Amino acid sequence: VQLQASGGGLVQPGGSLRLTCAASGRTFRGYGWFRQAPGKEREFVGAFFGGNNRIYYADSVKSRFTISRDNRKNTLFLQMNSLKPEDTAVYYCAAGNPILSSVSTDSAYNYWGRGTLVTVSS
Repeated sequence: VQLQASGGGLVQPGGSLRLTCAASGRTFRGYGWFRQAPGKEREFVGAFFGGNNRIYYADSVKSRFTISRDNRKNTLFLQMNSLKPEDTAVYYCAAGNPILSSVSTDSAYNYWGRGTLVTVSS
């Protein structure tokens, strides 16, 4: 199983970026995005849960970020709008078989991509 995240970069506050996570090898019940800012612990951003085909978001990104998935290509996307400096972090995609109550827990995901850096700065 391989996960490859891409699309990070430098963007000004208020700008947008779209991250892509290409998964290969098999399909999973859950695909998530997490991020880790400098000096902070990794935190949940959002996830697609195949158990009910719903998408869940952290409160900090709700209404600004949108997760979508291309099932045919087994690819996950994270559209990030209205970016803020506090969104600066390394963003990781992850895959696994969480249960609904653990969809926002990083330990519920077995496979991780290498991460892509998003920097929001003027």
